[in-house]
Amino acid sequence: MTEEPIHHCEPYERVALFIDGANLYQAARALGFDIDYRRLLTNFSTDCRLLRAYYYTALLDEQEYSPIRPLVDWLEYNGYTMVTKPLKEYAQPLGRRKFKGNMDVEITVDAMEVSAHVDHVVLFSGDGDFRRLIEALQRRGIRVTVVSTIRTQPPMIADELRRQADFFLDLAELRPAIERTHARPAAGNSLPVSEDYEDEDYEDEEDESPSYHGG
Repeated sequence: MTEEPIHHCEPYERVALFIDGANLYQAARALGFDIDYRRLLTNFSTDCRLLRAYYYTALLDEQEYSPIRPLVDWLEYNGYTMVTKPLKEYAQPLGRRKFKGNMDVEITVDAMEVSAHVDHVVLFSGDGDFRRLIEALQRRGIRVTVVSTIRTQPPMIADELRRQADFFLDLAELRPAIERTHARPAAGNSLPVSEDYEDEDYEDEEDESPSYHGG
């Protein structure tokens, strides 16, 4: 039996996904589930014309081990367009390490560049800074769906972002179509899960590398 897709896209629409990796992971973690990225791609490839699925994440410097590298590599080989940049490290008092990995500019630039070729943009983020991006896309005749959640306390989507979007799809409602339902594989197996670092900041009090949510 084929699963019914869960989205607001029409069969005739050319669709692009823009996934803020850290933001999506934080929302899914708050709701208590892991994302199956193969199922996510299938969901948005059904009953619409998916042109591109962009996934954005910041990585540790190449000289340091980055635990989400397996996820990045898997996504790159399985239908996603990866956009990465190094995490920026800032010195803190008492030997703490603080990292920033905001991808807002990259998402905004790419969305505007692809806007001439799509009818519908699906943005996986609850960041209110994207309200102006949505407004600009709508002026070009593009419909915008925002995916985040209001089922947490506090909600993980900014109210102004939700109001600006043409459609709001709660991640809790999308869960049946994208949840990782089988047991986690042993180390070395394929299909890793998502990342575990803060979208804006990460502070490491013991001077260690940021921890990630691995498979």
